[in-house]
Amino acid sequence: MSELSFEQMLEDSVKTIRNGEIVQGTVIDVKEDEIILNIGYKADGIITKNEYSNDSSLVLTDAVKVGDTMEAKVLKVNDGEGQVILTYKRLAAEKGNKRLEAAFESQEVLKAPVTQVLDGGLCVNIDEARVFIPASLVSDTYEKDLSKYADQEIEFVITEFNPRRRRIIGNRKQLLLAEKAEKQKELMEKINVGDVVTGTVKNVTDFGAFIDLGGADGLLHISEMSWGRVENPKKVFNVGDEVKVMIKEINGDKIALSMKFPEENPWLTAAEKFAVGNVVTGKVARMTDFGAFVELAPGIDALLHVSQISREHVAKPSDVLSIGQEIEAKVVDFNGEDKKISLSMKALEAPAQAEEDTEA
Repeated sequence: MSELSFEQMLEDSVKTIRNGEIVQGTVIDVKEDEIILNIGYKADGIITKNEYSNDSSLVLTDAVKVGDTMEAKVLKVNDGEGQVILTYKRLAAEKGNKRLEAAFESQEVLKAPVTQVLDGGLCVNIDEARVFIPASLVSDTYEKDLSKYADQEIEFVITEFNPRRRRIIGNRKQLLLAEKAEKQKELMEKINVGDVVTGTVKNVTDFGAFIDLGGADGLLHISEMSWGRVENPKKVFNVGDEVKVMIKEINGDKIALSMKFPEENPWLTAAEKFAVGNVVTGKVARMTDFGAFVELAPGIDALLHVSQISREHVAKPSDVLSIGQEIEAKVVDFNGEDKKISLSMKALEAPAQAEEDTEA
């Protein structure tokens, strides 16, 4: 027996390891379900696949190669067969927890792929340390289905750190809100009343549409969608439509929009088209007891008074007219300043034929 071998044996007999100790070793074999390490001890160290990673799809022979050096933590000095049972993932998790604790204290922005999608939120791993992001903190808007985040790399901050209770909470919503606030600030600094901008329809309601202007949402009220009449915004706009709108009003962080562009104002040419004496056609838009309002062009309504419907007596407009009916009438009054036009159907009727004298 050589002197070197004796010294080595002496060293092995003297060296001791304990549960919980961190050791370093060299990979001498990799099997499908375990890694074997030479840790300079009288027995080799074994890391099972379950103690290497939480990823069940991981292929050990792809992840680890013979000759690699690794640090691991001792779980059991003797498993009953003279082998040392080690863990790699728990040591990595401890290091990951320290990393997360530092990130929690500094509010560092972390990035990691989603490893699991649950009903209540998402799970991500930082160096084998698990972080849970509740569904309420995944986005700045409610999302019922989180499956789209599977395997997606996301950014978040740690807003709660309690590893003893296994409670490490990530927050993505906070970052999205901060980003949104910054974009809103930038947008507010560059837009002015009267500006024409392009936006995307974000939501459509019965009273209007919310338009994403790239940093803030603006409201396009139903009354501002057209110079004409819009009965139902949902029949005009779809979510995702790109639209050109004008900034009508800015009140704090609220933006009112309009698609009634001044150069398209139908009243600009109304004086010529609807001058007194002109015969025009239009559709009955709505009726009251005193008359009917007739749409001559989008954004231009004229009053047909009940007394001007016919030379014959008409008690109320609905007795002889219906909504949507197209009529022909004569313009009898035009007031461009007040945007008022009066019509008469009676003026187009032939005068009643004079009653012939009857002689016996």
